[in-house]
Amino acid sequence: MKETSFQPFTIQDVQTERDTLNELLQTGARRMLMSALELEIESYLNSTSSFKDSLGRRLVVRNGYGQERTLNTEIGTLRFQQPRINDKRPNHKFESKLIPKYARNSPTIENLIPVLYLKGISTGQFQETLKPLFGEAAKGLSAQVISKLIKSWEDDYEAWNNRDLSNKEYVYFWADGIYSNVRLDEDRVCTLVILGTLADGRKELVSVVDGYRESSLSWKELLLDLKKRGLQKPPKLAVADGALGFWKAVSEVFPEIRTQRCWVHKTANILDKMPKKVQEKAKKHLHEIYMAETKKDALEAYDYFLELYRPKYPKACFCLEKDKSALFTFFDFPAEHWQHIRTSNPIESTFATVRHRTKRTKGRGTRKATVTMVWKMILDAQKSWRRIRGYKLIHKIIEGIQFVDGIEKVA
Repeated sequence: MKETSFQPFTIQDVQTERDTLNELLQTGARRMLMSALELEIESYLNSTSSFKDSLGRRLVVRNGYGQERTLNTEIGTLRFQQPRINDKRPNHKFESKLIPKYARNSPTIENLIPVLYLKGISTGQFQETLKPLFGEAAKGLSAQVISKLIKSWEDDYEAWNNRDLSNKEYVYFWADGIYSNVRLDEDRVCTLVILGTLADGRKELVSVVDGYRESSLSWKELLLDLKKRGLQKPPKLAVADGALGFWKAVSEVFPEIRTQRCWVHKTANILDKMPKKVQEKAKKHLHEIYMAETKKDALEAYDYFLELYRPKYPKACFCLEKDKSALFTFFDFPAEHWQHIRTSNPIESTFATVRHRTKRTKGRGTRKATVTMVWKMILDAQKSWRRIRGYKLIHKIIEGIQFVDGIEKVA
């Protein structure tokens, strides 16, 4: 038998092996990315399944895939096609929170850890979970390291939550709550959140605390804490949905604050009390109310809605009537600000990411860790917040100048 001599590896052979391994890692990372994007689409479709047209057809449906995109990661460039959604609802457009429209680089490990923690990933699974995306950078993410990192974030959160507010002056507040499950507690965590607008028009995270089912006591404790830490000048306007807990608390702690109910929440609550066959038409009538050019026009559209629908749908009309005094406050502020203060969208758009990433999970550790992770995610989102439109008019609101139908009142 002819003896075969051993052929040593050359530099070219080693490079070939590395290329093959890198290709395998990229393939795995691409599959994981596509799986996450598909889950995001599925979640969005499930949450909007009740929206249908007059013929019973869904207004939000799948729409194939977009053009091929690239994402730069630690293991090279991933090529993928992003699933698309066709959302036929007015003023609604689906945008992926996992891979934003113009993102070209993968998020950092630090930004991903809060997301994965809230999705129920245990501290011992981070290394395995993140390795396909970050390669060597994921080394060292042991359970002990992750636990220490979470503890350091909890300490950062405590320091942030006790910061001095005496130099702050907010013009607008948006308030809402996010519910999350905690595997070590029978009750769901309700994280109470307030966003504010500063005098220069920048939006800023004001408070994130662990509340109890959005109760008035929890909200009152939050607002009193803001006072204790130096916030003596209340904002001119608070915007939120119809949660009674917040409104009762704010009337007791900051009675001078004017209030605005969110028209998006109000519209959804009204339509929920009407049959599907009339919802599309009723929604247009509601739209005519809060999109009117003047308060007079809005009230005329309001009266027309009640006259048209009260005979058959008294519960829906009562839902509209009971908050009348807080539905038209925005007319007394600059028209440039209306798109920001008619609804709680400034806070809802931020919450969409958190809600999506905390939905359908079985457990996320302790209450404190859960609130910390929500805080961490919102604080990261704050980096991309823009100033409100017409921010140069804010000083006039602070000075007490009056506005009528969005226009400065002439003395």
